[in-house]
Amino acid sequence: MYEKTYPSKRFTLTLAFLKKHISPTETILDLGVPNPFSKIMIENGYTVKNTKGEDLDKDQANLRTEDYTVFTAFEIFEHLLNPYTILENVKADKVLISIPLRLWFSPAYRSKTDQWDRHYHEFEDWQLDWLLEKTGWKIIDRQKFTHPVKKLGFRPLLRFFTPRYYMVYAEKTT
Repeated sequence: MYEKTYPSKRFTLTLAFLKKHISPTETILDLGVPNPFSKIMIENGYTVKNTKGEDLDKDQANLRTEDYTVFTAFEIFEHLLNPYTILENVKADKVLISIPLRLWFSPAYRSKTDQWDRHYHEFEDWQLDWLLEKTGWKIIDRQKFTHPVKKLGFRPLLRFFTPRYYMVYAEKTT
């Protein structure tokens, strides 16, 4: 199915992590516009709503008004200037978040052709943990994984051993 078209390792691990913690009977608000992974969630029986493309640094109205029981943000927080405000405005009691980790051997990602496709934050795992703690969330489970690329060179070799992604499942404490 999607293994042939999309980054299969990342999507396979993310789907398994989601299934481990979230029942398909719950309604998910997925941060960001509809995307390949929100389609995969729907194909796996989840009810998924997405935000509408609004500037989430300035407008969190959908987070407060939509009807949902789980909040997901897959590779979105690194694009935001203020993920703290997002987490403060989530009304669900469960969040599942994944981020690309900061790599010591590679600069922050910035597209040369798309002004919006860039990473404002490239987190280390402890930074996301602290952000969740400061906004009233308790991490229940976490997972890191690598993302090798099919290229030759020193940096591609390091990607075989260095975790690139970090996922957390957390529940509201307050």
